[in-house]
Amino acid sequence: MRQTETSGAMRAISQDELGEPGVLKEVELERPQPGPGQVLVKVRAAGVNPTDWKHRRYGAFLGSPPFVLGWDVSGVIEATGLGVTVHKPGDEVFGMLPYPHGAGSHAEYVLAPARALVRKPAQLGHVEAGAVPLAALTAWQALVDTAELRSGQRVLIHAAAGGVGHLAVQIAKARGAHVTGTASSGKHKMLRGLGADELIDYRESDFADVARDMDVVLDTVGGTDHRTRSLRTLRSGGTLVSITLEEPEALAEEAARLGVRAEVMLVEADHAGMSAVAALAEAGSLSPVIAGTFPLADAAKAHEVGETGRTAGKLVLDLS
Repeated sequence: MRQTETSGAMRAISQDELGEPGVLKEVELERPQPGPGQVLVKVRAAGVNPTDWKHRRYGAFLGSPPFVLGWDVSGVIEATGLGVTVHKPGDEVFGMLPYPHGAGSHAEYVLAPARALVRKPAQLGHVEAGAVPLAALTAWQALVDTAELRSGQRVLIHAAAGGVGHLAVQIAKARGAHVTGTASSGKHKMLRGLGADELIDYRESDFADVARDMDVVLDTVGGTDHRTRSLRTLRSGGTLVSITLEEPEALAEEAARLGVRAEVMLVEADHAGMSAVAALAEAGSLSPVIAGTFPLADAAKAHEVGETGRTAGKLVLDLS
């Protein structure tokens, strides 16, 4: 086993109760030690995602605090545990910690399964790389693994300027799809620059009156009415993938009635998926839009900004 000295303390953002952003506090914790199959990462950047503030407020999958949030990570391998061969100390890596119970990247150091991480593309700085994993894996697993999106197909991406959405646009274009996105008009210029073919201002038009004969819909919005109208934009045999988890049985029943398919998906840590995402970045086909960066100590502010729902792209904690 090759590893550097890992003892000592580290800064982290933790909470002792559920609630508003103010429950987030900077604390000092013992730096963890990598076990078999694990690596210790010195965090350079960590994305902030909607799931972070949902867990902060409701506990969701993590239950009661205290806990350290954060699933995105970009950084440098500090130490390796027994049996790790894919990374060495000093390697620059990025990836998503196992969702949901592997959280902890909003800290100076974090443990990760070695194969949850891949080499960071040179084309991405740590801030950009830290913005990518959870959102890009969600988009990849929804569009490619679940919907099996192919060249020439038509895809509707809801909230196309959001964290998942703007990366999904790029992934779909890289697959050769025709991309329609929903977003407010102020975000259309950005999305055209990312390759979107058609855009619908959801505040001015009902997407269900505009989008027709879609092969795939990626729903990042949720809500019974919204998902039902999305199903009706699909051609016969088309697929809707929802990353919102409410009422999966009812959604599947309505899809079957309409002669289409609906899947509710939870993102997973995925070495193959991360490798594919890294390859897209290396090819210049995928690059995150950074909506804002914050020092670790200002994690609560990042949550406040994210919860407005008005950001385009990703928010990132910068620990460099």
